Amino acid sequence: MNVLIVLGHPRTDSLCGALADAYRDGALEAGLEVRQLAVADLAFDPDVREVSPTDQPLEPDLREARDSIEWADHLVFVYPNWWGTMPARLKGFFDRVFTPGFAFVEYDEGEGAGHEGLLDDKTAELIVTMDMPPWVYRWIYRQPGNNAVKRATLGYAGIRTTRITNLGPVEGSTPEERGEWLETATRLGERLASGPDSRSTRVRRRATAWLKALRLQFYPMAWVAYTIGALAAVGSSDVLSSTAYWLGFAFIFALEAATVLSNEYVDYPTDRENAFAGPFTGGSQVLVDGVLEFDDLRRGIGVALLAAVAFGAGALAVGPGSAVAAAAIMGVLSALALGYTVPPLELSYRTLGELDVAVTHSVGVLVCGFVLLGGALTDPLPWLLSVPYLLSVLPAITLAGVPDRAADRDTGKETIAVRFGVDGAARIAAATAVLACLAAIGWAAFDVAGGAYGPLVALTVPHALALVWLLRSRLWERTESARIDGLLAVSLGYLVWFGVVPLLSLA
Repeated sequence: MNVLIVLGHPRTDSLCGALADAYRDGALEAGLEVRQLAVADLAFDPDVREVSPTDQPLEPDLREARDSIEWADHLVFVYPNWWGTMPARLKGFFDRVFTPGFAFVEYDEGEGAGHEGLLDDKTAELIVTMDMPPWVYRWIYRQPGNNAVKRATLGYAGIRTTRITNLGPVEGSTPEERGEWLETATRLGERLASGPDSRSTRVRRRATAWLKALRLQFYPMAWVAYTIGALAAVGSSDVLSSTAYWLGFAFIFALEAATVLSNEYVDYPTDRENAFAGPFTGGSQVLVDGVLEFDDLRRGIGVALLAAVAFGAGALAVGPGSAVAAAAIMGVLSALALGYTVPPLELSYRTLGELDVAVTHSVGVLVCGFVLLGGALTDPLPWLLSVPYLLSVLPAITLAGVPDRAADRDTGKETIAVRFGVDGAARIAAATAVLACLAAIGWAAFDVAGGAYGPLVALTVPHALALVWLLRSRLWERTESARIDGLLAVSLGYLVWFGVVPLLSLA
């Protein structure tokens, strides 16, 4: 590992200078390559005098500093906290060195406007001295300087800050206290032998990566449909305390996890090209960002599938319904769910992916819950219950292809947005939203599906009209990909009505 220690104090003969030297000694002891840089020794103008900092030529010392930053894997900034943040000279160093084209690149593509950090292969840590107790700076002042450096400067450039060490109060400190701080700096350098992250940080980052990969924000959709089916079969909320219900839900959860992870694995080529990935589209980006590897996902898929088989077998063993019928539903549901991206079905590559998601997350899990908890497969009730829910899922899943359209098209993935264009996807989303509303109102008016769709479904009308209006105003004539997080949130919120109303009626 290459380590660059940047001393940000305007005087080298300072406590910060001693801390930087102590950190260097520890890093060298750990067998690492170390360079030191003191901003006080650099000859440069700290002010940006041109319209753009890229128009101002770099002084030789700054060019060497930039070379050292490129060389480094881990950056260590040691500086005092003055007036809540960094010294002016260190701020000038950042202003002149962390310029567009070196530290980041900005782009402007409609709703996809943003930036990309170019130094995302590096980590950093801060060692900050101050004339106040660190807990006061953190909890009372909310550490503005630390946040500025970590998030607005290093973070903007893609550098991940692994650790911040606040030391103080320096004013009035004893030689013994300053000696302890120097020992702390040495130990921090030595710890780099096992990497820039602490053990607890590595565990936390690993857990966070898996939670991100699982995309838990989509699981409630299947849980609601499954619960509606279970309630319809039993006719009482007592089902929620049964072992069969929870084992069945565990099967659904594990199958969803295997599906999501397999999608992440197979869709890597399109996720890598996606410039508009967001919370609802473009995958979790864990492979693209390198926080998980393909081997990790393979193991995760295997574990999820084994869990699905175990929970499914347990649910069949204790469930009051027909084991044969329930097993058949589970088998078909598993094939369709995994077949969204996994060969040989690869439904999302054949313009059938949106329908597949809608069917599995409505009819599939609803009928599964109904049959597993004792309902008959031939009973029309679960099938009728699932129709409005299925139609309400289609707008959101259809619109999810809009941000991904360019990347999907380039990698051969035939989504609705790719085949029919952005405006075509918008029209299909609008039509299915209206059909969902009409179906629910019709079910309520004629007491279809056991009265599960009550008068509250009338509230879907203004939501449907608002969604159609948004689609007409924003996507009707659009032809290119774009971030549409707001529209996706409105469309996902729309399907909540078709889950909450039956749940309230059946519970």
